[in-house]
Order: sequence, then structure tokens, then C-alpha cells
Amino acid sequence: MNFPENLHYTSQHEWLRVDGSDGTVGITDFAQSELGDVVFLELPSIGKVVHRGESCATIEAVKTVAELYSPVSGEVIKVNEKLKTAPELVNRDPYGEGWMVKLRMKDLKELEYLLKREAYKQLIGQ
Repeated sequence: MNFPENLHYTSQHEWLRVDGSDGTVGITDFAQSELGDVVFLELPSIGKVVHRGESCATIEAVKTVAELYSPVSGEVIKVNEKLKTAPELVNRDPYGEGWMVKLRMKDLKELEYLLKREAYKQLIGQ
């Protein structure tokens, strides 16, 4: 399994890449492997305000349906349009082309609630 060091993680298996006051969100390699083949995503609209820990997208896979929970509070500034026609990017490249949402973060202090790489690996038994 792949666990990039420059990311923040949640116990619900989301990742967050921080770039100034913006954050890119997706699901971890572990999460996509547990879900199986992703077949459809319902992503939020641009401008939607999300709060830390609340569902902001739906992920449909062959095995199940799961929610994407926002790791931080903020406003949706971009969604990955490629996933509408190629949802398999989530499985193939969860930390790259499979990203889902970009947020303008409201409060950088919320990063303190997220897990670092080693803590996330420990959480999933790696």
C-alpha cells in the first residue's frame, strides 16, 4: 500500500493535501482497495460549504456505497470532472488523478485533528 508522507489522513480513510489555504481531498489507497471497483461518484457543487467530518460526496463501488467525509471545513472550489466519465481513476491513482474535491479551507487549525502518515498506517494495521 502507498502512503504519501506529505498528506494528512482521517480515521475514515480520506486524505488531504495542503497547498496554502487550499486542500485537495480524496480517499486512501486502503479505502479504494476495500471498496473495490469504483463505478460512480456524486461530487458536491462548486461553492458548497462543508464542515469537518460531514459527508460531502458519495462513492458507489461494485461492493458498496460509501461517503466521502470532509477532513476540514471550507468551501468547494473545484471537483474532479474526469471522475464523471472515468471513476476508475480513484482505484488506479487514488493520490493523483483520483482526487475528488478541492476546498478553500476555513480554519488551518483543523489540521491538528488529522493523522500523520505513521499514525494512519498504525490505524489500519500496516
